Amino acid sequence: MTETAPIVVFANFLSDLAVDLDEGQILTTWAQQAPRKAWLLRPGDVFVTPVPLSREFLRYVYDLTGVPPESVAVVEVPPAGAVPMAQAVREAGLVEHLRALAGDRGAALLPTALDASAIAFARDIGITVHPYPSVEAAEVALRTTMLLNTKTGFRKTAGQLGLRLPVGRMCRRPETEDVARELLRDHERVVVKPDRSAGGHGMRFVSRDDLRGGASLLLDTVGGPEGLWVVEECLDVAESVSIQMDVAAAGARALFSGAMRTVKGSFTGYASPLPPSCAHVAGELEEWGTALGRHLAVHGYGGPFGLDGLVDADGVVYASESNIRRTATTTPHAMVTRLTAGTAEPQPAWSVSKGWTRSPMDFETALVRLRASRLAFHPERGEGVVLYADAPPDGHSWRYAVIARSVGDVEEQEAALAEVFEFEGG
Repeated sequence: MTETAPIVVFANFLSDLAVDLDEGQILTTWAQQAPRKAWLLRPGDVFVTPVPLSREFLRYVYDLTGVPPESVAVVEVPPAGAVPMAQAVREAGLVEHLRALAGDRGAALLPTALDASAIAFARDIGITVHPYPSVEAAEVALRTTMLLNTKTGFRKTAGQLGLRLPVGRMCRRPETEDVARELLRDHERVVVKPDRSAGGHGMRFVSRDDLRGGASLLLDTVGGPEGLWVVEECLDVAESVSIQMDVAAAGARALFSGAMRTVKGSFTGYASPLPPSCAHVAGELEEWGTALGRHLAVHGYGGPFGLDGLVDADGVVYASESNIRRTATTTPHAMVTRLTAGTAEPQPAWSVSKGWTRSPMDFETALVRLRASRLAFHPERGEGVVLYADAPPDGHSWRYAVIARSVGDVEEQEAALAEVFEFEGG
């Protein structure tokens, strides 16, 4: 972020943009990642968070970013169940407080998800929505944003733009089993995905054997009894990749690309740049991302988005979905860029991931252990390990980032961290 006007960082993980609000538990789980938004803060900013941040973590962030603690405001919103965060703010009686913090300084709301609730909230407290010139301009983008965060909306638009897609069909929930059986005549396995889903939530991988002998296709309840689903051929995937783009007045530009780490289709981490095994798809990914960015711009959207792809065993890349929002890698990339500005490695290799410790730790204990190992991020060198998301509620599942000169150096530091933190399986 380079703007001088203050930003209200609005960590609205509780949003209906990617999944229905009925999926309250998964949204609450995702909201535990909100502390990472602290890396975006600059003097004068306000951070609205659905989860508490430890004093030790905030001090750690401020030390590395050089932000005076007294120059920012952190507002914790008490939980209010499966409702958009803007509603939780109202129920907590915090609207006037946030209006006063934003003040008459040309502030803008920076939501994690551009949804109707966030737009209405920006209007309530009298500020714009970043990067739009007005609340009305943000509202124009809402329809396309909602559509392209669905699997069916993406498949339809991607097909029109000429992106290569896995063989598949869109259908209603009652039709999914028949569609799956039909595709399984020509493919060994299929993947069944709910229309509104993120992070692999509700996804099923189905083989021919799974539906033999009269067996039924059991699906998650996500989407309701008549919800839309996508059934696609299950590719022989060598790598899951993505490119992250930004749409501005000057057009769409690529920010970074990399390989996703997944377990059974669920996102667990990311490494940038693309590994040598699939570096050859970078050009095609950027071409597709630029085409999608132009489409978004025509429909009023501005800001970051991600385009995910699958590279098969033959090295061919297929587009799989779009995420028209700040993704799980947008803020970590901004953090990496900020922490390495002015160092010898302005475009380092980096990764984000999660490891599970055998014994629980609080943030201070984890930081002491990290610094004692000499793996902690060093500002002058511009490399090392960053505990970028505060202590996890369970004390075990630690999210971390590694910044280094090369992909190989990132892997070495990750291996060393697994030993120091005694990660399970490390």
